[in-house]
Amino acid sequence: MREIRKEILLNCRTGVNRRLFCAPTVSRRTVIAHWLIPAEPAHRFFQDLINDLARRYDAPVFLPHVTIYVGADSTDAVDATLSMAARNCEPIVLQSLEVSHSDEFIKTLFVQFAMNRQLQQVNQSIRAEVQDSSDYQLNPHLSLLYKRMSIQERCLLTRSIEVPLPEVAFDSLKAVRCVSPTRNRADVEAWRVIGEKPLGSIGV
Repeated sequence: MREIRKEILLNCRTGVNRRLFCAPTVSRRTVIAHWLIPAEPAHRFFQDLINDLARRYDAPVFLPHVTIYVGADSTDAVDATLSMAARNCEPIVLQSLEVSHSDEFIKTLFVQFAMNRQLQQVNQSIRAEVQDSSDYQLNPHLSLLYKRMSIQERCLLTRSIEVPLPEVAFDSLKAVRCVSPTRNRADVEAWRVIGEKPLGSIGV
């Protein structure tokens, strides 16, 4: 019999045989995510909004952040990496573009930011310091909710959210150990902050 690659033949409960394509297996691994943390008063605004949405939709609570790099689980290098990235970087101001949504769990509802040179420089500094083969692509956004929802629910929710902050300042970096890809509430609640540095710090 001719081998059929990436296909399986299933006998459905209805008794009808259907040929389905197998989805590629995505391996899960522990990584270190590097976050930019918003300064006050934006930090309080976003934390209150995240807390409110989590309560309303029975979703996990998390710190407001913009992920700037995700790499290998190199705990021993965290302090040196954060120090190097923060040393020559003043607080970063990002332009808010829109509130949007997606069917990706970790981008259920989010604020999209414009890219700028300072953000790219911090990303490149961390990438150079950790020296791993991560293919992480920088896409600055701040998530507001992690929840599986229908597209109709997401659209309605997106239209109801107002973020009265045309610009947001970020003044510190955090390193967080997490599982990638993050798929559910348990994954989010297992995140652990393992390092932090204020931007512009020298040996702090």
